[in-house]
Amino acid sequence: MLVAVPGASAAPSQDVLIGEVYGGGGNSGATLTQDFVELTNAGSAPVSLAGWSVQYLPAAPSASSRWQATALSGSVQPGRAYLVSESKGAGGSVELPTPDAVGSIAMAAGAGTVALVKSTELLTCLTAADCAADARIHDLVGYGNATVRETAPAPGTASTTSSARVNSTDTDNNSVDFATGAPSPLNAAGQGPGGGIPPVSAKIHDIQGVTRVSPLAGKKVADVTGVVTAIRAFGPQRGFWFQDTAVDADPRTSEGLFVLTGTATPNIKVGDAVAVAGTVKEALPNDDANSAFQSVTELTGATWTVSSAGNALPQAETIGSLPAGYVPSGGNIDTLELRPAEYTLDYFESRENMRVAVSDVRVVGPTTEFNEFYVTLRPNENPTARGGTLYTGYDQPNPGRLKVMSLIPFSQRPFPKVNVNDKLTGLTEGPLEYSNFGGYTLQATTLGEVAGGGLQPEKTRKQRSGELAIGTYNVENLDPGDEQTKFDRLADGIVTNLANPDVVALEEIQDDNGGTNDGTVSADQTLRKFTDAIVAKGGPRYEWRQINPVNNTDGGEPGGNIRVAFIFNPARVSFVDRAGGDATTPVQVVTQRGRPALSVSPGRIDPASEAWNSSRKPLAGEFLFQGRKVFVVANHFNSKGGDQSAHGRFQPPSRVSEQQRIKQAIALRGFVDSVLAVDRKANIVLAGDLNDYQFSPALAELTRGGAVKDLIDTLPANQRYTYVFEGNSQVLDHTLTSKAPRGVDYDVVHINAEFAGQASDHDPQVVRLRPSTGDDLLDALLDLLDLIEQLRAPRG
Repeated sequence: MLVAVPGASAAPSQDVLIGEVYGGGGNSGATLTQDFVELTNAGSAPVSLAGWSVQYLPAAPSASSRWQATALSGSVQPGRAYLVSESKGAGGSVELPTPDAVGSIAMAAGAGTVALVKSTELLTCLTAADCAADARIHDLVGYGNATVRETAPAPGTASTTSSARVNSTDTDNNSVDFATGAPSPLNAAGQGPGGGIPPVSAKIHDIQGVTRVSPLAGKKVADVTGVVTAIRAFGPQRGFWFQDTAVDADPRTSEGLFVLTGTATPNIKVGDAVAVAGTVKEALPNDDANSAFQSVTELTGATWTVSSAGNALPQAETIGSLPAGYVPSGGNIDTLELRPAEYTLDYFESRENMRVAVSDVRVVGPTTEFNEFYVTLRPNENPTARGGTLYTGYDQPNPGRLKVMSLIPFSQRPFPKVNVNDKLTGLTEGPLEYSNFGGYTLQATTLGEVAGGGLQPEKTRKQRSGELAIGTYNVENLDPGDEQTKFDRLADGIVTNLANPDVVALEEIQDDNGGTNDGTVSADQTLRKFTDAIVAKGGPRYEWRQINPVNNTDGGEPGGNIRVAFIFNPARVSFVDRAGGDATTPVQVVTQRGRPALSVSPGRIDPASEAWNSSRKPLAGEFLFQGRKVFVVANHFNSKGGDQSAHGRFQPPSRVSEQQRIKQAIALRGFVDSVLAVDRKANIVLAGDLNDYQFSPALAELTRGGAVKDLIDTLPANQRYTYVFEGNSQVLDHTLTSKAPRGVDYDVVHINAEFAGQASDHDPQVVRLRPSTGDDLLDALLDLLDLIEQLRAPRG
């Protein structure tokens, strides 16, 4: 028979509580040298601890396990702490503040049980139920996988983390009352690690200060008052926002603050008037002091008292006109005084964690898998032809963009699926926070309604008989393990939206088992499943050519062996196969009967060059179309990983990944030059995801001297984009041609990037052209025949 093990269920304590437990002191990687237990008095009167003890039990006690005890003395004042030091290890560098009681228990870093006992006699209970029945236990916390705990255990801890109380009102559920975070021991004198000073009484605007970094960062504060404006009750960053209704006169200082409770939902309500104590923290992603993102000012290890409920919330500030500038420059801007009248990011920072509102705004970035979308507060800021916001240069970051998320439980209102050009109508309001994923974000407690903007996926025209159509499509980590619906949607894009190009350069083709890291490098199953799906959608039976990479050398998902590939329609175009191409053999341009040819086809361009370290190698192929030779290169340059964010704390941001793309552009341009050195009238098409903008140094290197033209520059300016990132419509994918082809007709076919439901995060492209024969008279005749075909074609 299986018997459910209940959690301890004694009556919740109203006064002295276990506030924090830490068993990693002195361990490898730890900062603090000792384990500790911190008590806190949530009541209104002093409590004597004479004759009491703190006791510890291993997480998984056996029949022979015994509790260990540390006797207590003295008393705990209301709202104050009481620190019990335990075993000291060999590691760590920071001493605890002077403890109020001293013990020698070696607590486990990850899991265990601590009890506050109204006796010094050792406990004997070894189960949650037996301990719940022991009236001597005043409070108890089991953390990690502890068998003895209240209802459910608190999250596990480690050498660098403790389990700290986040609810001032005890619920007798450790998983609710405690959260994992950095250890923050405090003694009865209010001293922190190393003998810190007692907490200071502060207002929220004192904590926020006039720069991005709080003047009280790292310090304990108390009596921080305000009204609770919102609660985040999901995810690992739970907590609540509160805002002071007694504002100061300085426009640089925010009146809002976030209290982090970690994985535990705070026991508090919107409208509660609170006084909060805790440690001020400037939180960076993963606590990385070298992070390029801005920090978030918050309180950690907090306790609070509620003085009244149901209070009116501070009026949300409507975001109206924004400053002309985006962000100051000069390196690390953390310590620069905010200038909210001059810079948009300063304007937002001066309202960090405060209630703000927007009304009737246009969507410029669709709903993502993370339940977020972007709107513009400047509707006339670089608009695209389809309702987005165009990214036109490093000095044009489009300050009007704002991310919107929701704090409304999705069970009450599912997060809306919106596309670019939709409208968020009516009032949207909530606290404003900074996120390294997307910048300043309105966390909606009231979310407006969505009015559809009518955006539809585009379709390009079919190529004429004398035109060669070459497409390029980043299919986003495609492998056989993906759902058939993804293959079907991508295939429909090839057939319906791209009108069956003769050749398609594909990016992000993964091996036959995707992210399984077992040495598999073949992608035949991936390409067969894709080409079968195209046939099922009514398209031609494409063939493919590609080269398997050396295992785990080309970047992308570990084990995925991402690569580029060609598919082509053999009824319209022929592939010239020349044996010998493999992962490490470089393709060479050779001369055959006075014309250029490839030494191997398909072949990789300079695969041993450092330019392609941990990056996809370009694939060159030789094609024949109606007797004319065309060299096509499929490309996927290295990503922007490691670049600093445009909304980060280092301004202007460093684009470290750019250097490798410049080297890749030089290598690719070298291939182009070697072909043109043999025949200046050669037909060359470079296609793919170059992971850089049309105005970037990498593209400047590739197009220098005009040997090849970037076709994105031939489109009207408001149509130049293939990708949408953080609300910016921008160019990452390119098609470039040499001078020889005639009748070049280029189209970016917008079917993905602007829509919530995406088959890929990139839009595909297609170029239709008439390859040159090298004979001017014959080319002129072919041009005439093409013109006749156009004139005979049905109209409209």
